[in-house]
Amino acid sequence: MKDLSWLTAQPVAHRGYHDMNKTVWENTLSAFSRAADAGFAIECDLQYTADSVPVVFHDGDMQRLCGVKGDVRAKTAGELGLFSIGGTSDKVPTLGALLRLVKGRVPIILELKGRKGDDEGFADAVLEALEDYSGPVALMSFDHWLLKDLKALDPPFPIGLTAEGANPDTFQVHEEAMQLGLDFISYFYGHLPNSFITKERAQGLPVITWTVRDQAAVEHTFAHADQMTFEGFDPRERAIA
Repeated sequence: MKDLSWLTAQPVAHRGYHDMNKTVWENTLSAFSRAADAGFAIECDLQYTADSVPVVFHDGDMQRLCGVKGDVRAKTAGELGLFSIGGTSDKVPTLGALLRLVKGRVPIILELKGRKGDDEGFADAVLEALEDYSGPVALMSFDHWLLKDLKALDPPFPIGLTAEGANPDTFQVHEEAMQLGLDFISYFYGHLPNSFITKERAQGLPVITWTVRDQAAVEHTFAHADQMTFEGFDPRERAIA
């Protein structure tokens, strides 16, 4: 089994160490710089552009983050790089820009945001961007087809399932994904504990939670998982149970 102790060694900043989009916005270079400076691991989202470049952006539509309507996948990386995030000086960054900024200082956990039937080449493009990067990186997704694509390419990075749910039917779907030979799980803290996660942890798989925003969720996470993905507070100023 791979040594993934680095994956759970420090709290993971959800979409970077932003301030709930007041002055430092999610998934921006400012949020990633702030996380790296604080020593937090970074979780962020990847979308796939019209010119086949992975960019760091959560939503499929640009309205919430950029104030304009438009499908992020219909834009090129160059076009997206012109749009302000939340009216700040930050623009939509490429994965390459994130990697150049972090330079291996802290772990990066990349969540691929899939679109069924429109992801051809997405996994390849992510791995190509990572080819010369030497820092700790993990890849994950909700989307089983992207996990299959990633596994088929046999990357040197751990691959994980992003998931939620608290009923047996959901667990069966998750079990199907785990048959791919995944390395870790990122699970919604509010659906813990459950039999699926208990079994996977017993087999040695690291489990991180999302998205922790208060002390009760911190304590719940560390009762049932190995590390948290957090936002809206500074874990250095809170007691971790």
